Amino acid sequence: MVPHTDIAAAGWVRRLPRAWVPFALLARLDRPIGWWLLFLPGLWAILLAGLPALPSLRLVALFLAGAVLMRAAGCVVNDMWDRDLDRRVARTAGRPLASGAVSMRAAAVFLAGLLAISLAILLQLAPKAQYLGTRILILVVLYPLAKRITWWPQVMLGLVFGWGAPMGYAAATGRLDPAAGVLYAAAFCWIVGYDTIYAHQDREDDALIGVRSTARLFGRHSRTFVGACYAAMLVLLELAGWLAGLAAPFYAALALPAALLAWQVVWLDIDDPAGCLRLFRANREAGLAVALAILLGRL
Repeated sequence: MVPHTDIAAAGWVRRLPRAWVPFALLARLDRPIGWWLLFLPGLWAILLAGLPALPSLRLVALFLAGAVLMRAAGCVVNDMWDRDLDRRVARTAGRPLASGAVSMRAAAVFLAGLLAISLAILLQLAPKAQYLGTRILILVVLYPLAKRITWWPQVMLGLVFGWGAPMGYAAATGRLDPAAGVLYAAAFCWIVGYDTIYAHQDREDDALIGVRSTARLFGRHSRTFVGACYAAMLVLLELAGWLAGLAAPFYAALALPAALLAWQVVWLDIDDPAGCLRLFRANREAGLAVALAILLGRL
């Protein structure tokens, strides 16, 4: 497999002051797809709750800022755990902690700052959402260990990245309804599917160093597994829409994300790391298409 990296160090990040660049790379600010994928389940939930426009926009802005910050914090935690492993994987060897561009002490201070600002945003939400926001932190810290002890680290990521669904619903309504739980399950299936695609970038290196993933577990059967995850997601989205009382346009509009997800399954080539990254990134458009469907179901 051709060595591959997803670090975009030559982009807009290079316009920052030189001392800031390693921290921007540590926070993955060069790769916005991560915060998009963290943000989207929360966006779905806020739209599903059906608040008036101005309160919805306020929550969307808070969740967007929180997603950027918490995704950055999660990346710092991940890289602190994985710095030794990252040095042994072609795609991750250039990460700031693995390469020595950022020290562990500096990373810890940076992490504290990110968490402090995130807390300030969390305190703007309803008490139920605040409670949920604090309960997910333990999984954020433990996620990097999952790949060392289980073949299913994508499940842990699904639990963490999908958490915006119940949080967003609780922030909008002050409660948790069955629709929020089903929406969380839909987000979970989606995340397990797309992160399996993402993990194929490192499959060979992971096998050499003993890191586990659903990409390694399912191997040549990954297309079937990802397809099953995406199919389950769509069924659960329909159920969430029914429980929330969405109108008929929601179900018709789900055809668009269904087509985008089917395209990923059809074109998945597990031996093409760059192609896997492209398919993974395409989930931003798929997630936005789901948000559009929910919005149409509320009009």
